[in-house]
Amino acid sequence: MSIFQIGGVGYMTFIIFVAYLLGTRVSVRASIIAKESLATESFILGRFFKDVFLFTLIVESIGAFILTVLWMKEFPLKRSIYLGIFHSVSAFCTAGFSLFSNSFMNYRDNILLNMTVNIISIVGGIGFFVLIDVKRFFVKELKDIRPRKLTLHSKIVLLITLIVMTAGTVIIFVSEKWPVAMTFYDRLMASAFQSISASTTDGFNSIDIGSLSATSLTMLIVLMFIGASPGSTGGGMKTTTLGTLLGSVNAYLNGRESVNVFGREISWETVMKAFSVFCLFIVIALADMLILANVEKFSYIRILFEVISALGNTGLSTGITPELTFVGKIVLTITMFVGRVGPLTLSAAFIAKAKPQAFRYPTENIFIG
Repeated sequence: MSIFQIGGVGYMTFIIFVAYLLGTRVSVRASIIAKESLATESFILGRFFKDVFLFTLIVESIGAFILTVLWMKEFPLKRSIYLGIFHSVSAFCTAGFSLFSNSFMNYRDNILLNMTVNIISIVGGIGFFVLIDVKRFFVKELKDIRPRKLTLHSKIVLLITLIVMTAGTVIIFVSEKWPVAMTFYDRLMASAFQSISASTTDGFNSIDIGSLSATSLTMLIVLMFIGASPGSTGGGMKTTTLGTLLGSVNAYLNGRESVNVFGREISWETVMKAFSVFCLFIVIALADMLILANVEKFSYIRILFEVISALGNTGLSTGITPELTFVGKIVLTITMFVGRVGPLTLSAAFIAKAKPQAFRYPTENIFIG
């Protein structure tokens, strides 16, 4: 729990916060890596990291209290407190670790548990930038301070998150052959829980992933690939990356030279960064598939599910993980590390800073599509 608590808020977040408390100055290189790992252009170190730890403490404490009360009906007080704290931290950090052998399958129809875990996971998955932005918005609303509006980043995160979670819920709901005993609301709740789990990459499951249809598995793969949002505890390509990609495609199809979203223009550098992240994720997934498809005996979709789950740091599995070969487990371990740290963060840490170009080559067009 301690390990995924640190991993959830981010190693650089933890390190810089400790340095801030100790009054130690952070090097320029460390600041650059921290900025890249948090996917932001600028921030006030002390204030930002204090807000991060404050949100973490509040959300996890509330979640732990609710879950403790829920489990007091089944377990002794000490055990209930332990279960409450562990699963609240696991949900907020989108770690996916559960102390129950079948995750939350026994609580599939428990509304309180489903709602609590879903909300904690969503809060952890939308990112600290959005949480801080929403907090500032409501503070200005209460104090009647103008202007008060959400940033472009927050708008894109909230919109894309709502779209992908809703799409996942609908597709899982209509594509599964549910047991007759399950009511309409139970089916909807299970579909929403699994969609949110894959989208926030919290890794919990209330239904048997291995028994899902190919359509549902494909949808979960897409959700895990997209992942959570920048500056969050979740993994994946990130919702803002998808939003930027869709915005740039829309701009091209409509003959516009600039990418405009919500009345704001997204810089060309951001667009290129989004395409770079997307391409790197595709390359890593393809490389993994080339290796695992050769050494593993399972179906292609199950192997792909494991790869994307590892790359997105989701933790969901169709049940084949324990039976993977040594090579397969090593490949997925490396993939999880790369997915959590981030391809661009690794580049910032290990690749030398680009030198200014002394010249540019002549322009020549090539045919695309």
